[in-house]
Amino acid sequence: MKACAHKKWGTESLRGRKVAVQGAGHVARYLCEHLYSEGAEIYLTDIVDDKVKRVLETVKAHVVKPEEIYDIDADIFSPNALGAVINDNTIPKFKVEIIAGGANNQLEDEDKHGTMLVEKNILYAPDYVINAGGLINVANELEGYRQDRAMKQAEAIFDIVKRIFKIAKDQKIPTHVASNTLAEERLNQIGGIRKIFSSHTGSYGRIGELMKH
Repeated sequence: MKACAHKKWGTESLRGRKVAVQGAGHVARYLCEHLYSEGAEIYLTDIVDDKVKRVLETVKAHVVKPEEIYDIDADIFSPNALGAVINDNTIPKFKVEIIAGGANNQLEDEDKHGTMLVEKNILYAPDYVINAGGLINVANELEGYRQDRAMKQAEAIFDIVKRIFKIAKDQKIPTHVASNTLAEERLNQIGGIRKIFSSHTGSYGRIGELMKH
């Protein structure tokens, strides 16, 4: 989200920015705490009232109905619950300049809706990159947790997002396409697919290649 802010507004600071947060689960709760400490104004929604109440124990936020979150006159929309929430129905409602959240598969149709966001001048941080921190944490737990290593890898996400934005600008393509392009370039460099985690997981994916240096 900070990389998005730097790209869009020339500063990483989120102070005074209005952020519409969809979801109040584990990821969203920590996000809200960081946003609050940064001085952002939070608009929060979740279909489970108890989750919202838990978030409000540590931060101040405007609580809105689930169906109202897309219409908020905010700077950033952060989807952290459902997938496919960026679609034909929601895109016309967005008044935000940035979309950055941890929900999976946010674009209902990657090519169609990624292009629609570009046409609305909305900067989109590809979901599988922005939520890579969780996978990094799991990977480190599987291989023997080291906080310094996990933090260093998580901090690399900032630079990766900035690289994705540069590719998108240089090649005049949507950011989700740019992220795929970066992953494919890394695959070509190593001559094949490598695993995200260790050989214990048997998992493969684009995030693993993006995180390699």
